[in-house]
Amino acid sequence: MTQNKNLAALSAAGVSVWLDDLSRDRISSGNLQELIDSKSVVGVTTNPSIFQAALSKGNAYDAQVTELAERGADVDATIRTVTTDDVRNACDVFTPVFEATGGVDGRVSIEVDPRLAHDTGKTIAQAVELWKIVDRPNVLIKIPATEAGIPAIAKVIGEGISVNVTLIFSVERYELVIGAYLEGLEAARAAGHDLSKIHSVASFFVSRVDTEIDARLDKIGTPAAKDLQGKAALANARLAYVAYQQAFEVGSRFHDLVGSGARPQRPLWASTGVKNPAYPDTLYVTDLVSPNTVNTMPEKTMDAVADHGEVTGDTISGKGPESQEVFDKLSAIGIDISDVFLTLENEGVEKFEASWNELLEATGEQLRQAGQKS
Repeated sequence: MTQNKNLAALSAAGVSVWLDDLSRDRISSGNLQELIDSKSVVGVTTNPSIFQAALSKGNAYDAQVTELAERGADVDATIRTVTTDDVRNACDVFTPVFEATGGVDGRVSIEVDPRLAHDTGKTIAQAVELWKIVDRPNVLIKIPATEAGIPAIAKVIGEGISVNVTLIFSVERYELVIGAYLEGLEAARAAGHDLSKIHSVASFFVSRVDTEIDARLDKIGTPAAKDLQGKAALANARLAYVAYQQAFEVGSRFHDLVGSGARPQRPLWASTGVKNPAYPDTLYVTDLVSPNTVNTMPEKTMDAVADHGEVTGDTISGKGPESQEVFDKLSAIGIDISDVFLTLENEGVEKFEASWNELLEATGEQLRQAGQKS
């Protein structure tokens, strides 16, 4: 099967194309393999909202939920079993990619319970549990970059577990994430783990930054404010890439670990579906191209890139100064940048927690109905 030329060009420019979606139907129908074969997809990310959507549609999970009900499984155990089964099976689909890329790609992510986002100890415990349950070398355990999540990231990496750090909105928080990753690698080396087998990505959220800042600029309403709309998200991500380069291309702390097999923690552009219809629907893909990055896209965005995305080479490197200028102007016009990022992080955790609660409620109802039938 021939690869789509636009997505193949994105891959050739050093961007790993990951799908931000997973369902049992997608795996069993062969659709996931088809995306690997035709759209350069080399990984998958999941989150509570994705699993909530998957389990609420169709009947792909009915037989397993009924079986679990007959065995007396509670809601939490049912969700854990169903979601880890999907992730394990997706990992198996991606095994050839995983092996061909030396473990860099072919990755599938599963997130710790979002209700644990502010509990370091429980996040660590569940991350270790999920790693053992999925039992595949190409799984990534997603841990949010909350204040409680930062020490959890360091500890879990130190246990030799590969991590996808999620819900990163600010460069300042991203720098703490990098520090936690390096601390974890140092601990892993001291414990005798093979660092070459520990991988990590840092999921930096993009579109939500424009959504929040654009709304605040609307309230200001001046021509200068209007002129800054749609610029913050790209600038923010590009500044994050500068931080990545400083830590992993220049930084001595990482280079001290390279001899032990350490891999850089790649930036992953998340939330890349365009929310504002006034902006090009490929904006957060074609304008965030640089080597050693990942872009995880909802299928609608991936299809847009496949249809009309123009990949013109590196669109990040060298744009640090102009990106910083955007934030200087935002601050000067009255945008409280720190409050923006705090708001986005709180909303991100709340949205995933709400989806998880919906998943718990829907699965509980399925278990009750299955129990009545039996």
